[in-house]
Amino acid sequence: MTLPAEVREKLAELELELSEGDITQKGYEKKRGKLLAPYIPQIQGVDPSLQIDNRIQASSQAVLPGSKHNKSRAANTRDERFRSDLHTEAVQAALAKYKERKMPMPSKRRSVLVQSSVEACTPPDTSSASEDEGSLRRQGRLATSTPYQGHGHPAVEHWFNRVIQGSSTSSSASSTSSHPGGRSSSPSAISLSFSHVKGLTATSHQNNHSAPPDVTGLSERSSLHAERPQVASVRGVSRGYNHHTSVMETADGVPVNSRVSSKIQQLLNTLKRPKRPPLREFFVDDFEELLDVQQPDPNQPKPEGQQMSPLEGEPLGVVTNWPPSLPAALQRWGTTQPKSPCLTALDNAGKPVYTLTYGKLWTRSQKLAYTLLNKLSTRNEPLLMPGDRVALVFPNNDPVMFMVAFYGCLLAELVPVPIEVPLTRKDAGSQQIGFLLGSCGVTLALTTDACQKGLPKAQTGEVATFKGWPRLLWFVTDGKHVVKPPKDWHPPIREASNDIAYIEYKTSKEGSTMGITVSHSAMLAHCHALTQACGYTEAETITNVLDFKREAGLWHGVLTSVMNRMHVISIPYSLMKVNPLSWIQKVHTYKARVAVVKSRDMHWSLLAQRDQRDISLSSLRMLIVADGANPWSISSCDAFLNVFQARGLRPEVICPCASSSEAMTVAIRRPPEMGVPPPGKAVLSMGGLSHSVIRVDTEEKLSVLTVQDVGQVMPGALVCVVRVEGTPYLCQTDEVGEICMSSGSTGVAYYGLPGMTKNIFETIPVTSSGVPISDRPFTRTSLLGFVGPDSLVFVVGKMDGLMVVSGRRHNADDVVATALAVEPMKFVYRGRIAVFSVSVLHDERIVVVAEQRPDASEEDSFQWMSRVLQAIDSIHQVGVYCLALVPANTLPKAPLGGIHISETKQRFLEGALHPCNVLMCPHTCVTNLPKPRQKQPEVGPASMIVGNLVAGKRIAQACGRDVAQLEDNDQARKFLYIQDVLQWRAQATPDHSLFLVLNAKGTVASTASCLQLHKRAERVAAALMGRLNTGDHVALVYPPGIDLIATFYGCLYAGCVPVTVRPPHPQNLATTLPTVKMIVEVSKSVCILTTQAIMKLLKSKEAAAAVDIKSWPMVMDTDDLPRKKSPQMYKPPTPEMLAYLDFSVSTTGILAGVKMSHAATSALCRSIKLQCELYPSRQIAICLDPYCGLGFALWCLCSVYSGHQSILVPPLELESNASLWLAAVSQYKVRVTFCSYSVMEMCTKGLGSQTEALRLRNVNLSCVRTCMVVAEERPRIALTQSFSKIFKDLGLSPRAVSTTFGCRVNVAICLQGTAGPDPTTVYVDMRALRHDRVRLVERGSPHSLPLMESGKILPGVKVIIANTETKGPLGDSHLGEIWVSSPHNATGYYTVYGEEALHADHFNTKLSFGDTQTVWARTGYLGFLRRTELTDASGERHDALYVVGSLDETLELRGMRYHPIDIETSVIRSHKSIAECAVFTWTNLLVVVVELEGSEQEALDLVALVTNVVLEEHYLIVGVVVVVDPGVIPINSRGEKQRMHLRDGFLADQLDPIYVAYNM
Repeated sequence: MTLPAEVREKLAELELELSEGDITQKGYEKKRGKLLAPYIPQIQGVDPSLQIDNRIQASSQAVLPGSKHNKSRAANTRDERFRSDLHTEAVQAALAKYKERKMPMPSKRRSVLVQSSVEACTPPDTSSASEDEGSLRRQGRLATSTPYQGHGHPAVEHWFNRVIQGSSTSSSASSTSSHPGGRSSSPSAISLSFSHVKGLTATSHQNNHSAPPDVTGLSERSSLHAERPQVASVRGVSRGYNHHTSVMETADGVPVNSRVSSKIQQLLNTLKRPKRPPLREFFVDDFEELLDVQQPDPNQPKPEGQQMSPLEGEPLGVVTNWPPSLPAALQRWGTTQPKSPCLTALDNAGKPVYTLTYGKLWTRSQKLAYTLLNKLSTRNEPLLMPGDRVALVFPNNDPVMFMVAFYGCLLAELVPVPIEVPLTRKDAGSQQIGFLLGSCGVTLALTTDACQKGLPKAQTGEVATFKGWPRLLWFVTDGKHVVKPPKDWHPPIREASNDIAYIEYKTSKEGSTMGITVSHSAMLAHCHALTQACGYTEAETITNVLDFKREAGLWHGVLTSVMNRMHVISIPYSLMKVNPLSWIQKVHTYKARVAVVKSRDMHWSLLAQRDQRDISLSSLRMLIVADGANPWSISSCDAFLNVFQARGLRPEVICPCASSSEAMTVAIRRPPEMGVPPPGKAVLSMGGLSHSVIRVDTEEKLSVLTVQDVGQVMPGALVCVVRVEGTPYLCQTDEVGEICMSSGSTGVAYYGLPGMTKNIFETIPVTSSGVPISDRPFTRTSLLGFVGPDSLVFVVGKMDGLMVVSGRRHNADDVVATALAVEPMKFVYRGRIAVFSVSVLHDERIVVVAEQRPDASEEDSFQWMSRVLQAIDSIHQVGVYCLALVPANTLPKAPLGGIHISETKQRFLEGALHPCNVLMCPHTCVTNLPKPRQKQPEVGPASMIVGNLVAGKRIAQACGRDVAQLEDNDQARKFLYIQDVLQWRAQATPDHSLFLVLNAKGTVASTASCLQLHKRAERVAAALMGRLNTGDHVALVYPPGIDLIATFYGCLYAGCVPVTVRPPHPQNLATTLPTVKMIVEVSKSVCILTTQAIMKLLKSKEAAAAVDIKSWPMVMDTDDLPRKKSPQMYKPPTPEMLAYLDFSVSTTGILAGVKMSHAATSALCRSIKLQCELYPSRQIAICLDPYCGLGFALWCLCSVYSGHQSILVPPLELESNASLWLAAVSQYKVRVTFCSYSVMEMCTKGLGSQTEALRLRNVNLSCVRTCMVVAEERPRIALTQSFSKIFKDLGLSPRAVSTTFGCRVNVAICLQGTAGPDPTTVYVDMRALRHDRVRLVERGSPHSLPLMESGKILPGVKVIIANTETKGPLGDSHLGEIWVSSPHNATGYYTVYGEEALHADHFNTKLSFGDTQTVWARTGYLGFLRRTELTDASGERHDALYVVGSLDETLELRGMRYHPIDIETSVIRSHKSIAECAVFTWTNLLVVVVELEGSEQEALDLVALVTNVVLEEHYLIVGVVVVVDPGVIPINSRGEKQRMHLRDGFLADQLDPIYVAYNM
């Protein structure tokens, strides 16, 4: 029993929809089930689901027609679209050769899997990232795991075997046992626990808290990170990170529940060593990091043949009464054979709608010509003159109107420019079409009524102007709009001339659209040549499936057909989609002699051909395969013949042809009656082709390309093959090159592009000796090929699809075919794969983008991706840089199906592709990185000094003004101790106001005069004296305000050592309270002084959840102290005694307390007083945190020492009122102000758009002489510049903003102050910096990095730049560690466990040669000194100190030193949705964490862009890209990123990432 025809038709339609990706597999099965439901019982009781499987796994032999109708489908199943079986087998064999490398699956948050169907999802797990260990667990639980050996690839895995078996999956079960390595070592060895890695650090024994405390001291952002164990020391620890690698290798596999960790472990096990070519020895100049240029492989094949001789087509025959031009032919047939059919149009059901006769074509074209020339006018001037260009906008299903319009234009001597119908305002490539129309000066567009109605309209009801299009007048060519010409009007019919007849558009590889001009004579000559080559005769019938607007569809179906009065049956694309067999049915119905198709049409008809018994193709004498030049076409032809030979198709009628828009038809296989040699096939080695050499492949059956010939050269043409690049030398006979053609029938030029025209249309090929081979110019056809035996032309690819990777050529189409041969239909859509190359780091990199089926699970897709990579690697010997899967139907479409490649590439580069899966493999395919730097053996001191003298380099050292020489009336100098200064001021100027604290409203919250402060301090001292001993440490936990200052001096009065601590954040106790606890414990504080409110908080229930509240020391609140004087003030015996402890978190997340002696405290105050010229009459505004470093000194110490008034603005208040600080500066007319980067950022972001409103509130900043940003990092130039720019409108001088520099060993090294030259900015070469060299370059030069001086060196401070390893002094062209010597250096770290020895050299170290007496402190920061042209106050030339970055933070990669901020800056610039970024290394892999600001669909766009930019600008390969939510990267109170916390959070899998991509 057979199915009724209409059901079969519908089934065929469904099949097609599925293969084209217009319907999901699930939808397909549902609809198919419905269709078959009534017939199911009669189909030998087969379960419908079985039938479906049976269809998918169709056996690979062609089945003869006539067997049972539910037979499994033949070898031309969808699996086999473009290749003969050979290719699929080759791919499977290649994959089998691979010992499977297990790649770690990317981890992805659930919500990103928007498009996967429910069944595809694994059950949701507790964490929100997908539990994709399925690769280890789900399939038969056979996963093997080898402990990391540094190189071992785990044994072949079970799932992989399923693929190798080709299409039959039945054998997979048995196949596992055949691999002895199938099951291996203990599963417990899968991964290791990172919780033990922390135990490495020297301080692991301090880890006595249940939850590691937060030391970032930042409330809002720190909720997500795991914090590092409380480490009170500073460096040393972070350097311990280098040990991780050894742990990795020796760990005896402790299972861990963390997803990222085990995946990462997998990654380590499998990271393939990069394929580096053997390096040649060459001298690397220090600065020119030469990229490794690929040296040609000495064994690569080279062409050995003779030089080719140009190939001549047979002469054009002389035809009697051949019309002198195409319009003449139309006139002849229109008048002599008016009833003869010219064109039959079909509707979507395949029924003929209308047949245009030659008579009708002639009269309707005349009407249109007359109307265009005479009835369209503007201001009484005719709108069009002969020679003007006119756009033809006709839908693909209306060939009749198109043909009338085309010939109407020819008769009116107008130039038609046929283009696609723009459907939306943003069609892929439509902007480029607009550019073409604009450059052609098109003002009028012809279209049909229906089409005009369907175009998008503007409000006025007129057709909207499309993006990038010129203003067009739309004219509808239907009958009612055209006028019958008067009797005496006749169109001019001239002989074919060299004037332009029409312009055909073409899109280039880059996506730009060119118009190719074709002259009347070329159009005529081409028709002549085609007629002769195809043996067209008068009144033949021809079916045309192609687009009639351009290329072969236009040449055969619109032009040559009229020349020969042929009858064209035009089959629209929309009909083909519904019924792929339609063209075959029409050949049968109309007994057509010729059919013009593409291999896609043959492939489609194979899908639907079942049981079309009543079809005969015996009438065909010629089946023209228009894309016969495509390497895929051969398998379509073979498979088609296989099936339809039984239906009367003769093998010899298949005639592939090769053509290009520029050269038109280049070669075509002649029909059999012309007595031509038999067709040829060549099996070529892919390896040879990649070197442009033709080698017939014999032994290596895997990587071959089978091509068929495209017949003989066109009549009257001369063809040769030339080298692709450089001078067009003729190729040798066994060499692939670009085919060039000289003939009267090629295009003439690119309209309006003379330069490109010269290159393409006027090439002069030359022999090896440089002699031109002919006096006539040749046109480059953009086809790559060679001339084979019997003068047959073979094409192996197109210039558009050519990708030159490290000197070898690959064809995009071949790569697509390989990708498709890997189990294609289950995961991705057949026709929806794009392959292109992008240029990254001076070489092309291959990118593959495919549309993923909605029902493919994450894991299946990932496995498919890894197999595609391996297949391409082994068959083409080339690495894929990026493989991306996007959701179904999201790639931009070309007009008639297919993918718009250039638009896809554009989206990829802009980060607008929104993939749902990405696999990047930079490690395997980037082989041209510069050589890793080898450290030179150090030279000895003697030669160093001599060298310095010889080279004339200065030793890099500088100092501030000498404090001893500065005579000033500094009263405070008389006192050794700062508390004595306060007592003296309380007596001398009791009512002088020292402090004003502002609240969020900008009003004064509290004030303190000298006497008030002294009195409050006395009360605190009285309260402490009875209870504590001298020398006890006291923690001061206060919000910013007077209390903090008063209790600080109270402690000094009582002989106690104060430690200022930031209070916990009431909304975020869990992360901020442990830090408080930690500082209290590490500082050995015996008492906590605080306010009543905070005291309650410390003992609250919420606090108990975060820390052990029973272990707090004594807590006293100082809100209501009794008014009593302390018996006597404590006098320290010597100024060297400890005054206070300063605790702060370094950027590497380590808590470090430093000891400040009384002498250092006074020296610090005096130095700042001199630099800023502070006197009692001055006011300064401070918007800083008062807990550590320079912020503490300015807030608590300087006013007391110098007597100036400080206006204190707590930074927290800015969150509710961003303009608070600037308004205060303006109100009090402050000349000197200090802030932090986070404050500056709040002002730029919060007030950027409100400067006008501030001006209306009379905020004026012209009073500010200097605004200093207190920092312990490289100055953030971008931020300070945008701050200056924004507030310039409020009178801020551009010279006012500068930065300070301090660190743990010395909190104030540089500070701009009021006098002295402005801070300078220099540009240094970033590449040189990686080698610790400083090379100044011009602004804007490539690789330049702007660095701003960090303020002037303070009085009494000496600075030198030293080599971090040898501790020798460096010249000023070197980057080294900044060492500082000054009376206000801190005296050492305050740590609990007697580890001072470890860090002793941070505070007292000496140079290894040169001045070996001075004691220096090491800052831990890298920088350099430059002598500038400016002079300082003393008349000397000014030395500027530039800070480059913290030594602890630097990344040592490939022997070079990188600063994270440089990589981060590049990354943030790479995509608009990256809000913040942080990088760190982990076992020699660079990990980049980016915060995504935008929709989660953009998450995967970032992976490729981040990898690209880091490769391009830093020559580094990113190992892991982690995409997280905004606010995940932890930041400390100074606004510095805490990269080490982030690293800990990443390793412990606590970041809750949106996506984690592991680059292979």
